[in-house]
Amino acid sequence: MAEPRRGPEPPDISEKGGMKDGQPQRSDQRLFMQFMALGGCADAGPLADALARAKISGVLYEDVNDPRGIGLLTFSDDPDFFLDRVRPVLNGSGFSTLIQKPEYTMLGRTYAIGYEPDLAEVLLHRPRRTVLNPLWKWGVWYPLRRSGKFAQLPADEQRVILAEHGAIGMSFGVGDYAHDIRLACHGLDKSDNDFVVGLIGKDLYPLSAIVQTMRKTQQTSLYLERLGPFFIGRAVWQAPE
Repeated sequence: MAEPRRGPEPPDISEKGGMKDGQPQRSDQRLFMQFMALGGCADAGPLADALARAKISGVLYEDVNDPRGIGLLTFSDDPDFFLDRVRPVLNGSGFSTLIQKPEYTMLGRTYAIGYEPDLAEVLLHRPRRTVLNPLWKWGVWYPLRRSGKFAQLPADEQRVILAEHGAIGMSFGVGDYAHDIRLACHGLDKSDNDFVVGLIGKDLYPLSAIVQTMRKTQQTSLYLERLGPFFIGRAVWQAPE
């Protein structure tokens, strides 16, 4: 009897890290992070109180470029959190009278590149610690989209280009100048961006300096189709770690 014809195999969509304790690392957990900007806020204090009462995991920023602007970063490993927990707060007292700035709305997820020595640390723990560090109040958040030409490059060439970018980020991190959050937003972004980036630090100038330094890399100068808009703010409230 002829063998039944087999259909396509389902893809493996788990995150994969390096070897740990002699075993390959895999995970189906990711941290989702959403950023929103709103206007019309003269006093961010009551908003911080509302977030604290609701026990929201997040950061509230005052917008340096808008005297009545705020930014709200929230995060969870469960996407239902944004609808079940964050949405009621945004429709409640204080937030509901504000004006949303949809051009700044960003939603992304942590991801692995396959070499991480501790996968859970990269996907879940480090991003939380970074944005909630009370010494790192300044934040710059922006989306980006790579050009299609980058996707057509051989994998080895892509790795070289990304390594150049990564080395700059690590050098700023070692100096405690800037610490980055990298999120994939494929299919999650209304403007069809590929990534959301957060730059976090204790001072504003180094966050500007790392963006300036990155402009010279091959990825930014040759293979980015779109970058920004940029939100720049300082944290007025951070959820407890």
